[in-house]
Amino acid sequence: MSIIPKKSLGQNFLIDKDIINKIADTINIKDKTVLEVGPGTGNLTSKLVEKNPKKIYVIEKDDKLAFLLNEKFKNKINIINDDILQINENFLSDEKLIVFGNLPYNISTEILCKWILNFDDQKIWFSNLILMFQKEVADRIISNYNCSNYGRLSILANWKLKIKKIIDIKPESFKPKPKIDSSLLFFSPKENFFKFKDPCNLEKITRVFFSHRRKMIKKPFNQLFINDTKIANKLGIDLNLRPQNLNFETYYKLTEEYEKL
Repeated sequence: MSIIPKKSLGQNFLIDKDIINKIADTINIKDKTVLEVGPGTGNLTSKLVEKNPKKIYVIEKDDKLAFLLNEKFKNKINIINDDILQINENFLSDEKLIVFGNLPYNISTEILCKWILNFDDQKIWFSNLILMFQKEVADRIISNYNCSNYGRLSILANWKLKIKKIIDIKPESFKPKPKIDSSLLFFSPKENFFKFKDPCNLEKITRVFFSHRRKMIKKPFNQLFINDTKIANKLGIDLNLRPQNLNFETYYKLTEEYEKL
């Protein structure tokens, strides 16, 4: 069956064997339960199968690709022919999953944010995430404060996750070739992180602060805290700074204060 990558699904199939090996070798999956998101034509899947995991789930939205994967792997993998954004990962497996994903660029941040916000603090559904992003997005995820890439995504991702970059990947490693470089990131859950009544409040705080990222934070602070300088003094915040000058912890503490209002 001839497979033509669908632009609408952000499909860029990984074909570089060296990169595929590097991804598969990132972590030991022998006798572990694995989830692969967006397996495409199954190039990475083949390498994962060779590593003898206990079980492999793959989530593939494209009907034709799901059929092809079933023909290729038979009972070696468990295919879920569905949209990753519609799935509740907490119910996929009783065991923690090691997740691999060459995520569709058009929804990669949406997938990551969904996973972070649906993170059950009592029963974390994954042990590690090994995910591919557009390099520009990856740079935002791993950025620290006082950097131009620092923003809402950095603050949300670093809230519950430890993150490191594994490798940058050139367009030639894919078919069709994307116009941009990609990056592979490795995530593991933090044991200790700020607990909020509603994680959406962290999204709200960062959205308001970063809506005018080049301007001083006095205006968004006053908008959220109704000119209550006691909170700024308590947290040691200089209201003449810009949003990118506040570190992760300050945004988490601001969210805690906001939830007390």
